[in-house]
Amino acid sequence: MCGIVGVVSNAPVNQLIYDALLLLQHRGQDAAGIVTQQERKFFMHKAKGMVKDVFRTRNMRALPGSCGLGQVRYPTAGNAYSEEEAQPFYVNAPFGIVLVHNGNLTNAAPLRDEMVDIDHRHVNTESDSEVLLNVFAHELEKSTRGLALKPEEVFTAVRSVHRRVRGSYAVISLIAGHGVLAFRDPFGIRPLCIGRNGDGAVMVASESVALEGTGYQFERNLDPGEAVFIALDGTVHAQQCADKPQLYPCIFEFVYLARPDSVLDGISVYQARLNLGETLAKRVVSTVPPSEIDVIIPIPESSRPSATQLAHLLGIPYREGFVKNRYV
Repeated sequence: MCGIVGVVSNAPVNQLIYDALLLLQHRGQDAAGIVTQQERKFFMHKAKGMVKDVFRTRNMRALPGSCGLGQVRYPTAGNAYSEEEAQPFYVNAPFGIVLVHNGNLTNAAPLRDEMVDIDHRHVNTESDSEVLLNVFAHELEKSTRGLALKPEEVFTAVRSVHRRVRGSYAVISLIAGHGVLAFRDPFGIRPLCIGRNGDGAVMVASESVALEGTGYQFERNLDPGEAVFIALDGTVHAQQCADKPQLYPCIFEFVYLARPDSVLDGISVYQARLNLGETLAKRVVSTVPPSEIDVIIPIPESSRPSATQLAHLLGIPYREGFVKNRYV
């Protein structure tokens, strides 16, 4: 589980991406990273730790530019203790590409072997995100064949990624001098949404709270298998790149991972958790006499809406029996 964000604007984006990552901090506390672009040059800072600890004033000043990406990491693959696996990841060819990824690849090992033995690319870490970056870079190089980059070539590369890669992946990538690309796997397992502000700047992020909390208007979720390319002038190109896309989101986004004030694929996370409490109430009534239950206690934090709904429907007192210390 990770939180990712990308922005194309006509104003500096370092503080904006920082603020968006704070709003996505619940999705990852192991490491954080930001990359920005100015005059086709990337500026990057990433390290292990929380957003507020990774980015000091001197780090923020060293991130100029009006477009960029960010990620907060919760390690589910690779080496959880390696600072080298903090994202974004970078490759210099073609064009210069940086990438952030939320998800898990199920065929990362054979893909890594293909990258080395067949595509002759170098993978330096155990991260499946670096494998994914190299697959995309290789396919983008094939689709452009040394010619100028256009949105159609980007979408051709994404189609090839869908054919080669298995697992869950919500991706945001910055291609030097061209724009920001975002895409979801063909099953939409991990969330990704897009929005704009009043100045025409465009943001893509894991959850709607990152948009709304930074002054952006939520527009829509990316469809499963869809790719969106945002040119540096703010023009948005979108195309379905999967052969048979179907929405099968991870249920744990609604149970545990997402913030309750987010809306994922048109579903309120808070309402989904209330619905879970209602469903559980029906199950309890059919199996356990309510008179045998003294209190309803949630496991903080994400189960609170379900627990309050369960307590309300059963007429049983709600109590806080566990206190979570966020600072240890």
